[in-house]
Amino acid sequence: MARSRSSERSSGRSPEPESPVARPRLAWLTSRRRAVTERSRLAGEAAAEAAIQTVSEPEFPARGDSKAAAFFDLDNTVMQGAAIFHLGRGLYKRKFFQKRELLKFAWQQAYFRLAGAENAGHMEDARDSALSIVRGHRVAELTEIGEEIYDEYMAGRIWPGTRALAQAHLDAGQRVWLVTAAPVETAAIIARRLGLTGALGTVAESVGGVYTGRLVGEPLHGPAKAVAVEALAGAEDLDLERCAAYSDSANDIPLLSLVGYPYAINPDRRLRAHAREMGWRLRDYRTGRKAVRIGVPAAAGAGAVAGGAVAAVALQRRRR
Repeated sequence: MARSRSSERSSGRSPEPESPVARPRLAWLTSRRRAVTERSRLAGEAAAEAAIQTVSEPEFPARGDSKAAAFFDLDNTVMQGAAIFHLGRGLYKRKFFQKRELLKFAWQQAYFRLAGAENAGHMEDARDSALSIVRGHRVAELTEIGEEIYDEYMAGRIWPGTRALAQAHLDAGQRVWLVTAAPVETAAIIARRLGLTGALGTVAESVGGVYTGRLVGEPLHGPAKAVAVEALAGAEDLDLERCAAYSDSANDIPLLSLVGYPYAINPDRRLRAHAREMGWRLRDYRTGRKAVRIGVPAAAGAGAVAGGAVAAVALQRRRR
């Protein structure tokens, strides 16, 4: 007759295993249970953190907040490529500038793009060359051309993802502005076509509806964008802590740092690193494309890119 388990325990002897594979199977179950428990703990902590964030973060964009607005950079943020490049394509197609001028601008802008940094001397040369092209032309003429060029080259290059972000702010009842170094006339056309509130852009002086060949100040670039947005916020009674800003470039860190909701959109390397360090939100809509290729379409020659970019800087004016 087999001994009972109680007698085995009283004798101090260990019971025999029920089967030859029982112990390995139990060991496997034990290790498996530990692994599941660790993953469950991590999953639980992540779920709790997400729940806390969901509860604590206010609705964004906030509906009906009259002191909130959104500011969008244009080039490679709202639109693939540079607006002045696309504008320049249209101007060159219309014989607006000569090949000699095109080649000169090509070197200036190619240097700027390839160097990846701003050089005050080159920026000044490019600006002066561009302004000399439009000096004496009527603002109305170039504005009409800009409308045509938007339909030809720009309308199909709007990033759907960024467009949806802008529309979310509009749907919430907030105002939305473009903030760009592109000519203010061009920026205003794009803003109107997209149904946005308006645009801040580089302003060129005009007298009697004719370009004088001088800028009002400097191009709206880098820190100048932050100054413009601060001034607009003061005039429109906005609370910048409740506003959002969107850009692809580290040059716009001053602008992004002004607002409570900064977004890095299709960011360059420097902005991506800064955004991660600061905990800013990131969005990238460049599926399957290298960031370095976005600014200069591959089919375009370097001369066309450069000439278009510089020439279009001049399409800015001062309303008098």
